[in-house]
Amino acid sequence: MFSQLPTPTLDPILSLSVAYRNDARADKVDLGIGVYKNSQGETPIMEAIVQAQKIVAETQTTKAYVGLAGCEEFNQSMIDLLLSGTSAMDRVAAIQTPGASGALRMLGDLMAVAQPNTTIWLSNPSYVNHKPVMEAAGLKVKYYRYFSPETKQVDLDAMMADLATAGKDDVVLLHGCCHNPTGADIDFATWQAITALSQKNGFTPFVDIAYQGFGDGLEQDAQGLRYMADNVEEMLITTSCSKNFGLYRERTGAAIVVGQNQKEVANAKGKLLTLARSTYTMPPDHGAALVKTILQSDALTHTWKQELAQMQQRLVSLRTQLCQTLRNDFQTSQFDFIEQHKGMFTVLGFTQEQMARLREEYAIYGVGDGRINIAGLTEKHVPYVAKAIFDVAQQD
Repeated sequence: MFSQLPTPTLDPILSLSVAYRNDARADKVDLGIGVYKNSQGETPIMEAIVQAQKIVAETQTTKAYVGLAGCEEFNQSMIDLLLSGTSAMDRVAAIQTPGASGALRMLGDLMAVAQPNTTIWLSNPSYVNHKPVMEAAGLKVKYYRYFSPETKQVDLDAMMADLATAGKDDVVLLHGCCHNPTGADIDFATWQAITALSQKNGFTPFVDIAYQGFGDGLEQDAQGLRYMADNVEEMLITTSCSKNFGLYRERTGAAIVVGQNQKEVANAKGKLLTLARSTYTMPPDHGAALVKTILQSDALTHTWKQELAQMQQRLVSLRTQLCQTLRNDFQTSQFDFIEQHKGMFTVLGFTQEQMARLREEYAIYGVGDGRINIAGLTEKHVPYVAKAIFDVAQQD
C-alpha cells in the first residue's frame, strides 16, 4: 500500500522551524513561523489566560464531551467580538472548530454541499494552506491580484478589476486586519467598495480573521468586517484565538455563517455539525473554556485588552526601530514601507536567493517568498537584522 506514495513535499514554513532549531549559530534569528515573541524572545502565556486557567481548573467538574458545536458560550463570545452592533447579530450562527484551519475546511465543505459549482477566489499572495484546504473540499480555486511588488502596498485597481469578474456562483476570500502575509491591509474605503461589488455581482464574501487587535485596535480592526456584515445578505467568517489570546497550541477557532434569516443559518449550522461529525466529531475544549472565561468576566476582559494593546504597540515600535536603524545607520529609505504595514508580517521584496543569503550568511530565517515575522524580533536583534537586510539588498 505505502510503497506507491510519493515523497512528500515539505511545508515551506514549518520546515523553517526545524532548520532553525538545528542551526548551532548563537546569533540566529527566527523570523519565519507566525508567533508573537516578547522582548526576551519568548512566546508568553498572557496573564489573562493564566488567571482563566486557574478559574477553569477550580470550577470545571467534568471532562465529558461538550458536543458537536463545541462550547456554545464560546461561539457566542466570538460572534459578539466580531459582529457586535450589526444587523448580522440576528441572522448568524457559529460552531467551534480546531483552529481557524479547521474552520476553513468546515466552511469549504459547507460550500461544496450548498453550492457544488462554487469557485473560491483567493488573494495573490495568500496563505499556503488556503488553496489545498479549498481544493480538498472539492472547490475550484481562482486568484485575484492583491499586492504590488513595486509599492509594497495593496494594488487596489488590479484587485477590484479582478473581483469585478466574480459572480453569483463565486466566493471571495478576504483577509481581515493584519492577516495577509504581506502585511499590507485593505482600508475601510476598500471594504466598502468590495461590499458594493458583492451586492452588485452577487458573490459571497468570506473573511478569514485571526489577528483582531494587532492592527489599529480591537474595535477598529473589526470596522470593515462589521460594515460588510451589515450590508450583505450572506457571508462566511473564520476566526482564531491563536494570536490575540496566545493560544497557539490549543487550536481554538470558530466557523461563522451570516445568512438572510435565522432559519437559513440554523440549517447551515445543522449541516456544519453533520460535516464535523464526519471529520473530527468534536473540537478540543480547553482553549474555548479559557476564552469564554475571559470574555464573561469584566476584570479578565480588561486585563486581556490591556495585554493585547501592549502587544500591538510593541509591534508598531519594532517596525519603527527597524526602519529608523536602516535610515540612520545605512542612509536608505528603501524599506520605509515596513512602517506602513500592520500586524506581525511584512514582505521585504527579496528574491528566493536573497532570502537564502539571509539564512545562510546571517542565520536569519524568513520565508522564501520574502516574508518575515516582525513579531519574531527582539529589540536587541534590530541592529543586526537591519545590517543583514541592508547588506543583502546591496549584493543584488
